[in-house]
Amino acid sequence: MKTFRFITHQTIEQPIAQVFAFFSDAHNLAEITPPWLRFEVLTPAPIAMQVGTRIDYRLRIRGIPISWQSEITAWVPPRYFMDEQRRGPYRLWRHTHTFEETAAGTVVGDEVEYAVWGSSVVNTLFVRRDIEKIFAYRAERLDALFHRKNNNPR
Repeated sequence: MKTFRFITHQTIEQPIAQVFAFFSDAHNLAEITPPWLRFEVLTPAPIAMQVGTRIDYRLRIRGIPISWQSEITAWVPPRYFMDEQRRGPYRLWRHTHTFEETAAGTVVGDEVEYAVWGSSVVNTLFVRRDIEKIFAYRAERLDALFHRKNNNPR
């Protein structure tokens, strides 16, 4: 199975504790996901984040309804966590979230290792472009949420 990687970093001018707390609430994912995906967290709040936690979602990819389940496979607050798809549209989806406090704020890193059904052409023409758009939207939303006057993302 051929895998692909997507990596991005973003500095948020807030302390690591505040940034990690936002990402620790799985329901906040809906706030940073593009509206065109019609993303919804199905698992009721509160979700106790720890290794083994499974979270169910519903979304639409190119208009097609998709059920997605992820499992937290690493949990090391406030430094990193990893989620892996257990059910969903990819052959493989492993997303590592990292958080590093710097003088400029918290560097939020995302590394996604994924595999698609079909060939590399499917990835090039469709999947990679969608992933790039999703993470670009996410970066814009995180900037907006964390740079409000009160510096509170909620």
